[in-house]
Amino acid sequence: MLIQKVLMVFSMVIMLSIIIVLKTGSSDAINVSEDYDYYRISQMPETQFFEQYEELSAPVKTVVVYPILTQSAYSWGGIHDFYSGYCETCYVVNIDEFYDPIFSVGAKSFRILEFLGYDVIDDIDIDQDPQILNKYNSVILLHNEFVTQNEFLAITSHPSVVYLYPGIFNSKVKINYDEKSMTLEKGPSFPHSDIKNGFDWVYDNFDMYDNTTCADWEFYKIDNGYMLNCTPEYAIQNSDEMLREIKRLADPGF
Repeated sequence: MLIQKVLMVFSMVIMLSIIIVLKTGSSDAINVSEDYDYYRISQMPETQFFEQYEELSAPVKTVVVYPILTQSAYSWGGIHDFYSGYCETCYVVNIDEFYDPIFSVGAKSFRILEFLGYDVIDDIDIDQDPQILNKYNSVILLHNEFVTQNEFLAITSHPSVVYLYPGIFNSKVKINYDEKSMTLEKGPSFPHSDIKNGFDWVYDNFDMYDNTTCADWEFYKIDNGYMLNCTPEYAIQNSDEMLREIKRLADPGF
Protein backbone atom coordinates (compact mmCIF):
# COMPACT_ATOMS: atom_id res chain seq x y z
CA MET A 1 0.00 0.00 0.00
CA LEU A 2 2.78 2.43 0.94
CA ILE A 3 4.75 1.60 -2.22
CA GLN A 4 1.68 2.34 -4.35
CA LYS A 5 1.21 5.71 -2.66
CA VAL A 6 4.91 6.52 -3.15
CA LEU A 7 4.73 5.76 -6.87
CA MET A 8 1.49 7.72 -7.24
CA VAL A 9 2.86 10.83 -5.53
CA PHE A 10 6.17 10.60 -7.40
CA SER A 11 4.35 10.48 -10.75
CA MET A 12 2.18 13.45 -9.81
CA VAL A 13 5.22 15.45 -8.71
CA ILE A 14 6.90 14.87 -12.08
CA MET A 15 3.75 15.94 -13.90
CA LEU A 16 3.48 19.11 -11.82
CA SER A 17 7.10 19.98 -12.54
CA ILE A 18 6.44 19.74 -16.27
CA ILE A 19 3.28 21.85 -15.95
CA ILE A 20 5.12 24.60 -14.09
CA VAL A 21 7.90 24.75 -16.69
CA LEU A 22 5.36 24.94 -19.51
CA LYS A 23 3.29 27.51 -17.65
CA THR A 24 6.18 29.84 -16.85
CA GLY A 25 8.04 29.24 -20.09
CA SER A 26 11.21 29.03 -18.05
CA SER A 27 13.48 26.36 -16.71
CA ASP A 28 15.14 28.75 -14.27
CA ALA A 29 15.65 26.62 -11.17
CA ILE A 30 14.73 29.28 -8.59
CA ASN A 31 11.59 30.55 -10.31
CA VAL A 32 10.37 27.08 -11.19
CA SER A 33 11.05 25.84 -7.67
CA GLU A 34 9.03 28.65 -6.09
CA ASP A 35 6.13 28.23 -8.51
CA TYR A 36 6.25 24.48 -8.14
CA ASP A 37 6.14 24.52 -4.33
CA TYR A 38 3.21 26.92 -4.28
CA TYR A 39 1.27 25.00 -6.90
CA ARG A 40 2.07 21.61 -5.38
CA ILE A 41 0.89 22.59 -1.90
CA SER A 42 -2.26 24.29 -3.18
CA GLN A 43 -3.26 21.43 -5.48
CA MET A 44 -1.78 18.41 -3.71
CA PRO A 45 -1.43 19.30 -0.02
CA GLU A 46 -0.88 15.65 0.85
CA THR A 47 2.60 15.76 -0.71
CA GLN A 48 3.72 17.90 2.24
CA PHE A 49 3.58 14.82 4.43
CA PHE A 50 5.17 12.24 2.18
CA GLU A 51 8.22 11.80 4.42
CA GLN A 52 6.07 11.63 7.56
CA TYR A 53 3.66 9.05 6.22
CA GLU A 54 4.53 6.34 8.73
CA GLU A 55 4.33 8.69 11.70
CA LEU A 56 1.06 10.35 10.69
CA SER A 57 -0.68 7.39 9.05
CA ALA A 58 -4.20 6.53 10.14
CA PRO A 59 -4.92 4.53 13.29
CA VAL A 60 -6.80 1.28 12.77
CA LYS A 61 -10.58 1.44 12.62
CA THR A 62 -10.75 5.19 12.08
CA VAL A 63 -12.99 6.61 9.36
CA VAL A 64 -13.49 9.97 7.65
CA VAL A 65 -17.02 10.90 6.60
CA TYR A 66 -17.01 12.61 3.21
CA PRO A 67 -19.73 15.34 3.04
CA ILE A 68 -21.35 14.39 -0.27
CA LEU A 69 -24.60 16.07 0.80
CA THR A 70 -22.80 19.31 1.59
CA GLN A 71 -20.98 19.11 -1.74
CA SER A 72 -24.37 18.77 -3.45
CA ALA A 73 -25.86 21.65 -1.45
CA TYR A 74 -23.05 23.95 -2.59
CA SER A 75 -23.45 23.06 -6.26
CA TRP A 76 -24.75 25.65 -8.71
CA GLY A 77 -28.45 26.19 -8.00
CA GLY A 78 -28.15 24.27 -4.74
CA ILE A 79 -29.44 24.82 -1.22
CA HIS A 80 -26.63 27.26 -0.47
CA ASP A 81 -28.00 29.49 -3.24
CA PHE A 82 -31.42 29.21 -1.60
CA TYR A 83 -29.96 30.35 1.72
CA SER A 84 -28.17 33.22 -0.03
CA GLY A 85 -31.39 34.44 -1.62
CA TYR A 86 -30.33 33.72 -5.19
CA CYS A 87 -32.95 31.06 -5.84
CA GLU A 88 -36.37 30.73 -4.22
CA THR A 89 -36.95 27.09 -5.22
CA CYS A 90 -33.50 25.61 -4.65
CA TYR A 91 -34.35 23.90 -1.37
CA VAL A 92 -34.50 20.66 -3.40
CA VAL A 93 -31.28 19.57 -5.12
CA ASN A 94 -29.93 16.53 -6.91
CA ILE A 95 -27.30 14.55 -5.01
CA ASP A 96 -23.91 14.47 -6.70
CA GLU A 97 -22.85 11.05 -7.87
CA PHE A 98 -19.10 11.52 -7.49
CA TYR A 99 -16.76 13.11 -4.97
CA ASP A 100 -15.53 16.49 -6.18
CA PRO A 101 -13.78 18.00 -3.15
CA ILE A 102 -14.25 21.77 -2.80
CA PHE A 103 -13.44 24.25 -0.04
CA SER A 104 -16.94 23.98 1.41
CA VAL A 105 -16.56 20.27 2.20
CA GLY A 106 -12.99 20.45 3.54
CA ALA A 107 -11.13 19.45 0.39
CA LYS A 108 -7.56 19.78 1.65
CA SER A 109 -8.26 17.87 4.85
CA PHE A 110 -9.94 15.14 2.84
CA ARG A 111 -7.01 14.77 0.45
CA ILE A 112 -4.49 14.66 3.27
CA LEU A 113 -6.39 12.22 5.48
CA GLU A 114 -7.21 9.93 2.57
CA PHE A 115 -3.54 9.93 1.58
CA LEU A 116 -2.58 9.01 5.15
CA GLY A 117 -4.72 5.89 4.91
CA TYR A 118 -7.89 6.85 6.77
CA ASP A 119 -10.94 4.87 5.69
CA VAL A 120 -13.60 6.91 3.87
CA ILE A 121 -17.37 6.59 3.86
CA ASP A 122 -19.97 9.28 3.16
CA ASP A 123 -23.31 10.65 4.32
CA ILE A 124 -25.26 8.21 2.15
CA ASP A 125 -23.52 5.20 3.68
CA ILE A 126 -24.50 6.31 7.18
CA ASP A 127 -28.05 7.32 6.28
CA GLN A 128 -28.71 3.92 4.72
CA ASP A 129 -26.92 1.95 7.43
CA PRO A 130 -26.39 3.92 10.68
CA GLN A 131 -24.83 0.83 12.29
CA ILE A 132 -21.86 1.13 9.93
CA LEU A 133 -20.17 3.42 12.45
CA ASN A 134 -20.05 0.58 14.97
CA LYS A 135 -17.21 -0.89 12.92
CA TYR A 136 -14.96 2.04 13.83
CA ASN A 137 -13.25 3.11 17.03
CA SER A 138 -13.24 6.76 15.94
CA VAL A 139 -15.04 8.93 13.39
CA ILE A 140 -13.66 12.10 11.81
CA LEU A 141 -16.04 14.63 10.27
CA LEU A 142 -15.09 17.21 7.69
CA HIS A 143 -17.49 20.08 6.97
CA ASN A 144 -20.60 17.90 7.17
CA GLU A 145 -22.95 20.87 7.22
CA PHE A 146 -25.94 19.16 5.57
CA VAL A 147 -26.92 15.78 7.06
CA THR A 148 -30.00 13.62 7.58
CA GLN A 149 -31.70 12.75 10.85
CA ASN A 150 -30.35 9.18 10.65
CA GLU A 151 -26.81 10.43 10.18
CA PHE A 152 -27.08 12.99 12.97
CA LEU A 153 -28.29 10.39 15.47
CA ALA A 154 -25.67 7.84 14.42
CA ILE A 155 -22.78 10.29 14.74
CA THR A 156 -23.86 11.96 17.96
CA SER A 157 -24.34 8.57 19.61
CA HIS A 158 -20.86 7.36 18.65
CA PRO A 159 -18.46 7.60 21.63
CA SER A 160 -15.42 8.99 19.78
CA VAL A 161 -15.88 11.69 17.13
CA VAL A 162 -13.44 14.35 15.94
CA TYR A 163 -15.39 17.35 14.61
CA LEU A 164 -12.74 18.87 12.36
CA TYR A 165 -14.75 21.83 11.03
CA PRO A 166 -17.12 24.32 12.69
CA GLY A 167 -20.68 24.48 11.38
CA ILE A 168 -21.30 20.74 11.31
CA PHE A 169 -25.00 19.71 11.46
CA ASN A 170 -26.07 23.20 10.42
CA SER A 171 -28.94 21.95 8.24
CA LYS A 172 -31.23 18.91 8.23
CA VAL A 173 -32.11 17.36 4.88
CA LYS A 174 -34.25 14.43 3.76
CA ILE A 175 -33.17 12.12 0.94
CA ASN A 176 -35.42 10.84 -1.83
CA TYR A 177 -33.53 7.80 -3.09
CA ASP A 178 -35.91 7.22 -6.01
CA GLU A 179 -35.20 10.68 -7.41
CA LYS A 180 -31.61 10.84 -6.10
CA SER A 181 -32.33 14.20 -4.53
CA MET A 182 -32.46 15.83 -1.12
CA THR A 183 -34.79 18.41 0.37
CA LEU A 184 -34.00 20.98 3.03
CA GLU A 185 -36.18 20.33 6.08
CA LYS A 186 -34.72 22.66 8.68
CA GLY A 187 -31.84 25.10 8.90
CA PRO A 188 -30.88 28.63 9.91
CA SER A 189 -34.02 30.79 9.58
CA PHE A 190 -35.82 27.98 7.73
CA PRO A 191 -38.68 27.28 7.77
CA HIS A 192 -39.00 29.88 10.57
CA SER A 193 -36.86 32.93 11.23
CA ASP A 194 -36.12 31.97 14.85
CA ILE A 195 -34.35 28.71 13.93
CA LYS A 196 -30.59 28.79 14.47
CA ASN A 197 -29.59 25.22 13.67
CA GLY A 198 -31.18 22.35 11.78
CA PHE A 199 -31.00 20.01 14.76
CA ASP A 200 -31.13 22.47 17.67
CA TRP A 201 -27.75 20.99 18.52
CA VAL A 202 -26.37 22.24 21.81
CA TYR A 203 -22.78 22.16 20.49
CA ASP A 204 -23.42 24.27 17.41
CA ASN A 205 -20.24 26.30 16.76
CA PHE A 206 -20.97 27.89 13.39
CA ASP A 207 -19.80 31.23 14.80
CA MET A 208 -16.23 29.86 14.61
CA TYR A 209 -16.42 28.98 10.91
CA ASP A 210 -15.01 32.27 9.61
CA ASN A 211 -11.79 31.79 11.55
CA THR A 212 -9.70 30.35 8.72
CA THR A 213 -6.28 31.38 10.03
CA CYS A 214 -6.38 28.95 12.97
CA ALA A 215 -3.60 30.95 14.63
CA ASP A 216 -4.62 29.65 18.07
CA TRP A 217 -6.25 26.39 17.08
CA GLU A 218 -7.29 23.89 19.68
CA PHE A 219 -9.63 20.95 20.11
CA TYR A 220 -12.07 21.24 22.99
CA LYS A 221 -13.98 18.41 24.64
CA ILE A 222 -17.69 17.72 24.21
CA ASP A 223 -19.79 14.74 25.28
CA ASN A 224 -18.78 12.37 22.49
CA GLY A 225 -15.48 13.70 21.25
CA TYR A 226 -13.61 16.87 20.36
CA MET A 227 -14.32 19.95 18.26
CA LEU A 228 -11.85 22.26 16.53
CA ASN A 229 -12.27 25.99 17.15
CA CYS A 230 -11.50 27.12 13.58
CA THR A 231 -11.74 26.12 9.92
CA PRO A 232 -8.47 24.28 9.16
CA GLU A 233 -8.69 24.25 5.36
CA TYR A 234 -5.48 26.24 4.94
CA ALA A 235 -3.72 25.54 8.23
CA ILE A 236 -3.82 21.76 7.98
CA GLN A 237 -1.73 21.66 4.79
CA ASN A 238 1.24 23.08 6.70
CA SER A 239 0.70 21.58 10.13
CA ASP A 240 2.04 18.17 11.00
CA GLU A 241 1.27 19.15 14.60
CA MET A 242 -2.45 19.34 13.81
CA LEU A 243 -2.33 15.96 12.08
CA ARG A 244 -0.57 14.43 15.09
CA GLU A 245 -3.29 15.80 17.34
CA ILE A 246 -6.03 14.40 15.11
CA LYS A 247 -4.34 11.01 15.23
CA ARG A 248 -3.92 11.24 19.01
CA LEU A 249 -7.59 12.07 19.53
CA ALA A 250 -8.63 9.23 17.24
CA ASP A 251 -6.18 6.82 18.86
CA PRO A 252 -5.44 7.56 22.55
CA GLY A 253 -2.64 4.97 22.39
CA PHE A 254 -0.70 7.07 19.85
